[in-house]
Amino acid sequence: MNQKILVLDFGGQYNQLIARRVRDDSVYAEILPYTTPLEEIKANNYSGIIFTGGPNSVFDSESPHYTKDILSLGIPVLGICYGCQLIAWMEDGKVETAQQSEYGKIELTVKKKDSLLFRDIDEKSIVWMSHTDRIFEVPAGFEATASSDACPIAAMECAERRIYAVQFHPEVTHTQFGKQLLHNFLYEICGCTGDWQMDSFIDDTVAALKEKIGDKNVILGLSGGVDSSVAAALLSRAVGKQLTCVFVDQGLMRKDEGDFVESTFTRLFDMKFVRVNCQEHFLKALKGVTDPEQKRTIIGEEFYKVFWGEIRKQADKGYFAQGTIYPDCIESGKGDADKIKTHHNKVKMPDDVDFLGVIEPLASLFKDEVRKVGEKLGIPKELVWRQPFPGPGLGVRIIGEVTKEKIEILQNADWVLRDEMAKNGYEKNLAQFFCVLPGVSTVGVMGDHRTYDHLVAIRAVTTDDFMTADWAKIPYDILAKVSNRITNEVRHVNRVVYDITTKPPATVEWE
Repeated sequence: MNQKILVLDFGGQYNQLIARRVRDDSVYAEILPYTTPLEEIKANNYSGIIFTGGPNSVFDSESPHYTKDILSLGIPVLGICYGCQLIAWMEDGKVETAQQSEYGKIELTVKKKDSLLFRDIDEKSIVWMSHTDRIFEVPAGFEATASSDACPIAAMECAERRIYAVQFHPEVTHTQFGKQLLHNFLYEICGCTGDWQMDSFIDDTVAALKEKIGDKNVILGLSGGVDSSVAAALLSRAVGKQLTCVFVDQGLMRKDEGDFVESTFTRLFDMKFVRVNCQEHFLKALKGVTDPEQKRTIIGEEFYKVFWGEIRKQADKGYFAQGTIYPDCIESGKGDADKIKTHHNKVKMPDDVDFLGVIEPLASLFKDEVRKVGEKLGIPKELVWRQPFPGPGLGVRIIGEVTKEKIEILQNADWVLRDEMAKNGYEKNLAQFFCVLPGVSTVGVMGDHRTYDHLVAIRAVTTDDFMTADWAKIPYDILAKVSNRITNEVRHVNRVVYDITTKPPATVEWE
């Protein structure tokens, strides 16, 4: 991995999406906050730098800024949205608050047809705009290269210095030639050759793990999710029986999922597998608890009590491994740049557990890249492409107190939904789908008997990035089949409803 692009984050909501688009084009990209010192950037030998967007105005002294010396490093720079305005401001151009803001799909006209940035892009195309400020006058040495009706300088460049800027967002799918524009920046301007491939990542990572671990042992906390599963597969390939996977089954997973995880890893990989079954422990801890945040806290705390209790039995001066992925490690460019996002994949080690160090083999990958690695390592598709699943499991899909009976009802209803979606093939159209047990009883009739039993809600969404989501327009005949199966096959359910709320205002999960 000789070439890499820096995505310098100024608080934009699409910072990770920019990095993913770059990697999709076979070039490695990493994200750093705008507080990163210039000397650190110089030392990393980047092939190019991308300034992200952000919600601020360059006029505001409290807004994120950067020294203009970054534009004199001789490294190609692409500014996006706020990053575009920032380049103009740094170079003494004029930025103003626009009389008319632009949001959404806007027609762009390319004015400089021989611009390397706009190579193979139509003169007129649709782009995604989201801005209030705009460039009023380009800096000395720059020229305007594209415009829209409300934004005469929708793009500018100083080709001699390889500095480019666009007011729109090429990283989002709404921008018609966005992928081509980023490709042009990477290959035509930065001179990248595309050496970022999953095959080389696996070989390089396995070799590095072998060298670091040597003859020591490794313990991994295996949740059964995508990240920890792929981390386990990589470590198994590297050190085999030196790896011990500890799997805590708290009884809040989907139906038969614990058995599936155990059989998969004991069958496919050469490792030691330790399963801790502790549903009764969690049910006792959750008894009488209804507040969703309290439930999350209890489940998280009890999980790590059980987990570290088992780890203490296994620890022997080896290494501790985690399924941490890149988004878990990224420092935010918003506000307090020192705050790192907390995540269940990145946990604090108790002081009394003695390890040589922590190993995070996936810490440079995004989720979609982790899935690609998992496929190449031979992990079953149903595990690699497992949908997002909350850390507290079904505990936050059961509204109110969690009981053994409710868990069984929800597991069975959710299994019917997943089974039906797999049979009819509609699951490929959905980003996420699951059942919720709202804790509501309704009147029903089964046979000649009046019932007063549980209501089950179905949640299914479509989305590109989970920052926003739309409720899935599942055909009525499929919903009818699912409803009929659940009410007939799952005891204590007499009504099924479908959640048709977008995100926002709702979240995907109910709790």
